[in-house]
Amino acid sequence: MSNDLIIEQSGDAMLLTLNRPQRRNALSMSLSAELVGAFEKARDATDINYLIIKGAGEHFCAGDDITEMPKWGNANDVMRRVRYYQHMANTLEELDKITIAAVDGMAVGGGLEITMACDFVIATERALWGMPEVDVGITPGWGGTTRMARLIGRRMSKEINLIGALHGARRAVDLTLWNRVVPIGALDAEVNHLLEVFRVKNHQAVRQLKFIINRGVECDLYTAQGFEALSGALSGAVNGAWQVPDADQGSGVVDFASKKGKWDQRRPLARNFWVDCPSMQTHPRE
Repeated sequence: MSNDLIIEQSGDAMLLTLNRPQRRNALSMSLSAELVGAFEKARDATDINYLIIKGAGEHFCAGDDITEMPKWGNANDVMRRVRYYQHMANTLEELDKITIAAVDGMAVGGGLEITMACDFVIATERALWGMPEVDVGITPGWGGTTRMARLIGRRMSKEINLIGALHGARRAVDLTLWNRVVPIGALDAEVNHLLEVFRVKNHQAVRQLKFIINRGVECDLYTAQGFEALSGALSGAVNGAWQVPDADQGSGVVDFASKKGKWDQRRPLARNFWVDCPSMQTHPRE
């Protein structure tokens, strides 16, 4: 294991520091593998509510380490590598934790794609961002066209990707790509202020809100409203109103184990109902 990713935990917060300052924290294959491992560790942890990502030195992340790209292999190998990076970003985006990108300096290419998979992005006044892949003759693979279009729309995503310019932090906020710009030197304090706000909230409600917003934006209105309705019911249940009169309230599971009660009442009626060959042998558990 290299020292390219520094993992620290303070209470209920995990801090990930991209630690290749000599390469502007570019994502090497080994650093990317460490990030995937860290995201999966955070996913499985029950004592972590927040994940913060920052870069060592003067930059957040300069994207994929392009000098390593010849090592990626043939076209099929490249596709597999891109899908691996998509898995990395998807795992980050789907965490049931609050995720914060703390950006200073460069956040371009893959570095910008990391920020787009986070819930909140706080940047310093000197931060720069963009998608310069077009001038290398390549295309983004894990959010630069997809998440970006969902965040700032088709027209602006074309401008950012097809031109490849580098933009200042305040434009990212104006486009709703990032959340907040702070003075140089105030980044850590602003992250801590945001954590202070969240630590007094109902964590279950926050988890549900993140889930239904992320899922709802990918759905038509009526499907998204279904997520809202189910989340409302879950909120009622976790706040004590879980006993619905015509629900089993757990007895169905208990009766399945004993093969008595509701299971014995229901299964004989349903087992062969509208079955073409009712004489067929059924599994003993049936």
